[in-house]
Formats: sequence, C-alpha cells, structure tokens
Amino acid sequence: MENIESIKQSLIKQLKGKGANVEHFLGLVDDYVWYSKQERKMQEDIDKRGSVYTATSAAGKAYEKQNPSIKDAVMFNKQKLAILKQLELTTENAESPDEDEL
Repeated sequence: MENIESIKQSLIKQLKGKGANVEHFLGLVDDYVWYSKQERKMQEDIDKRGSVYTATSAAGKAYEKQNPSIKDAVMFNKQKLAILKQLELTTENAESPDEDEL
C-alpha cells in the first residue's frame, strides 16, 4: 500500500505542475491526507472484526451487528474523491513518478 506521505507529495507536485499550489488547495491536500488516514483505520477495523461482528444487547443477548467502519470507510473515500475533483486532479493529468527520471 502506498505511503500516505508519498501520496501527499505526489498531490502537491501535481498542484505545482498546474500552478495551483496555493494555501487553499494545499489545505485540501491536508484534508485528503486526514481522510486517507481515517479510511485506513476503518479498513484495519474491518480486517480485525470483519464486516459483521457479535455485539451484546442491553438485555444481555448476543446478536450480529454490521461493522459501522464499512459505512465510515465509504464516506471517507467519497470525501477523498470530492477533494481530487475540486483540485482537478484526474488520471488524465496525473504525472508518472518515472517522468522525473527521463
């Protein structure tokens, strides 16, 4: 899995390439990083507990409950996609990391 810091640097590099590395957009990159970290925490929880886990009701009965991390992970991912859209960073204008080495 890609390191979050390298993803951040890649996004900043792409903003610089567009001449859009201003405070507002750099703040959105920080937001993207935050959502990425939260999404990864949700993924770790899903890996650990599964998509459904056993909970105990107030009456003491065990029941199966959907892991709320699934819903949260989807929400965080949608926010990341919205940020990329706002920054106008798409696969059409993404730079390959190898382009620097040419």
